Amino acid sequence: MAFDLTKAKALFFDIYATLIDWEAGIYPQLLRLSQKAESQSNCLEDTPESRTKLLRAFAKHDKAVGHEHPTLAYAQVIEEIYARIAKDLGAEFSKEDQQAFGQSIGDWPAFPDTVDAMKVLGKYYKVFVLSNVDNASFERTRTGPLRGGHWDGIYTAEMVGSYKPSPNNYNYVVKRLEEDFSIKKDEMLLVAQSLDIDHISTKALGFQPGVWIARESAAMGGMKDELEEQGLIELGATYATLGDMAEAVEKAFESKRTST
Repeated sequence: MAFDLTKAKALFFDIYATLIDWEAGIYPQLLRLSQKAESQSNCLEDTPESRTKLLRAFAKHDKAVGHEHPTLAYAQVIEEIYARIAKDLGAEFSKEDQQAFGQSIGDWPAFPDTVDAMKVLGKYYKVFVLSNVDNASFERTRTGPLRGGHWDGIYTAEMVGSYKPSPNNYNYVVKRLEEDFSIKKDEMLLVAQSLDIDHISTKALGFQPGVWIARESAAMGGMKDELEEQGLIELGATYATLGDMAEAVEKAFESKRTST
């Protein structure tokens, strides 16, 4: 049976990697850090291999630090990630560099299609944030790279008191949408690039199959074929960009309108 985009009443979004190109914000800073390594083998050139290596190191530590420190503000989480990667590389760093990394969240750029796509999607659904971020950092993102967009609700890790993939975060969005908007669990869809955190979690927790935004350049987020083979994810639809999803949504609702 074909996936019906018109059945959902609400979309909840992972922000960083899906709407915000966090890899573009993270990688240059980690590359500069690697070039301070004492060992020549860890002093990396700007290559696709270096990009993948550094970003996957970030992803590994991101999961670990979020699990170890569920109530730590995300800006401080990524400061700790910076320190751990520096240790892995044998690189010296200053407190100023570490803090600058933590404060860079609000400067990470939006993907070019994001803002226009969100305006389209907001015509057809209630739209919500469910993000591993602290309130202050997301406010900088909302008023900076995502300015001009509208959200019906914003749910951060700071508000929940834990980081995804904790079930608490997903249960929180269900509770809020049911109590505040009378939207049932089977009427809400996840939209996310992250397979290994978001799509695994929503399948395990009994959500409807979500929408995967398969950002071509992504080094983080998990391997689709491997996770599908293990039965860990079930995707309702896949789009290369959020803009492609918005176009498909408009067509689906127009087709439904003209057929009734």
